[in-house]
Amino acid sequence: MSRVHAEDRGLAAVARVREVRETDSRIGLQQVLAEQAGLTGRLTSLTETLGSAVLAPVCAPGALLAQRTALANVGVLAAETLSALATTEVVADEARVRWGADRARLAAVELLLERRATGRRTERARREAREADDLAAQAWAREAAR
Repeated sequence: MSRVHAEDRGLAAVARVREVRETDSRIGLQQVLAEQAGLTGRLTSLTETLGSAVLAPVCAPGALLAQRTALANVGVLAAETLSALATTEVVADEARVRWGADRARLAAVELLLERRATGRRTERARREAREADDLAAQAWAREAAR
């Protein structure tokens, strides 16, 4: 918004507030999407670790227990990551809805401001055309009187 007409100062203030809210909700959405991407990468890594794990066919019982415990821990981490990923999906959906609503509210105020500005420009053009017609009529009347 460059110059704000005096009649639109209040509405321009509303637009600024809604713009801040829209920016905040967009940043929140970006943060949760980044967190979601990080969790997805972590889950992929843990799943690949589990998939590529090879237990030695013959080993000491202590080594077998250590390998199985390590794999069980990786499985627990994968389950926790999956749970956190499900949570971030819910949060991301809510953030997306909030951002969409904030964006729509901002667009509504901006549209109203633009319509008001267009109305003022149209009215000014009509007034100028009327004045030009009056001047032309006066000039014509002067010419006709000569």
